[in-house]
Amino acid sequence: MSIIKPFKALRPQVQLSKQVASRPYDVLNSKEAKVEAQGNPHSFLHITKSEIDLPESTDIHSPAVYERAKENLTAFIKRDVLFRENKECYYIYRLVMNGRSQTGLVCVSSVDDYENGVIKKHEFTRPEKEQDRINHIKTTGAQTGNVFLAYRNEEELDALIDKWMTTKSAVYDFTADDNIQHTIWLISDDKIIATITDIFATKIPATYIADGHHRAASAAKVRQALGGNAKEGAGYFLTTLFPSNQLYIMDYNRVVKDLNGHSVESFLAALNDNFEVMLVGEEPVQPAQLHEFGLYLDGNWYKLTAKEGTYSTDPIGVLDVTILQNNVLEKLLNIQDPRTDKRIDFVGGIRGLKELSNRVDSKEMAVAFSLYPVSIQQLFDIADSGNVMPPKSTWFEPKLRDGLLTHLIDE
Repeated sequence: MSIIKPFKALRPQVQLSKQVASRPYDVLNSKEAKVEAQGNPHSFLHITKSEIDLPESTDIHSPAVYERAKENLTAFIKRDVLFRENKECYYIYRLVMNGRSQTGLVCVSSVDDYENGVIKKHEFTRPEKEQDRINHIKTTGAQTGNVFLAYRNEEELDALIDKWMTTKSAVYDFTADDNIQHTIWLISDDKIIATITDIFATKIPATYIADGHHRAASAAKVRQALGGNAKEGAGYFLTTLFPSNQLYIMDYNRVVKDLNGHSVESFLAALNDNFEVMLVGEEPVQPAQLHEFGLYLDGNWYKLTAKEGTYSTDPIGVLDVTILQNNVLEKLLNIQDPRTDKRIDFVGGIRGLKELSNRVDSKEMAVAFSLYPVSIQQLFDIADSGNVMPPKSTWFEPKLRDGLLTHLIDE
């Protein structure tokens, strides 16, 4: 069963919450972060992307970056931009995007659960990305990035959270510049806290990492690295848990730098071995069902439909990301490992299909592929089977904002 705990969040003063809240560190590059934080000394990007306060020539993984993050975090606390909760609490976090809402419980989850498989994974992690967050956590003493967990719905918990939101006032409620509304309630009632903890301990046998594999892995490795010096706080990591019926998974698309020696004509001809290929023209192709793909090449969109026999029915083989990897990226473009190959990049569905055609038209990339989103049931099936998806299979929206609730590991 699942072990969760309330915690003493480090959080912003109410009047500064919108200024502090920032997009997750891993959806922005350094240049984008610098632009987004410009003119806002309270932006949490000064902590999560602290290279924006250093010379542009600075290696973003150098010790100076992590030390600057620590200095900035300390300064935020001294300036009373952020304050520490005086008791351990749970928090309810509701996001509303395009009229659709999803509500999660913010808590800390057990590193032991992560290591023992109670918290289930569906992706491999990259060592260099892990090391970045390990350095950040160890230097700042803070888990600033939230791990997004999913669980199968539990009616008692749903009812409890709904009642709290309708009878209590929120501590934060604002709409960010991207028109996503962020509302947070604080649960400080000891009886309700105990009930929530017990529900997870007795009724929810597993949770699933939806987004944040690197953050979770890094938290576990920090605890390991600290060894006997690890305080209890390092045995838990910052999570927000969402019931599965509220989650929205978007497409996660691919762009590739070259055609691996193919001409446009030979590449299209080779695709016919495994796909029905239909020229669409200038209209972007958003796949309407599983095993359907969009292809943008040489100024035109094509619809690809995987032929029978191209894929298996096991939890991994049936995925569209697997079909694309096996029959196109690996077979035709010689991309054997998309986690490490520098010729491929990944584009979250939130950026839209125009982003795909723009990157090809600019000659930065040669070809783009749009995919149908993975379902939450597919994610659960794969995690339950002990398998992992190909990298960058799922893109969840809306994103939680960094800086609203931070977990310090000093206790």
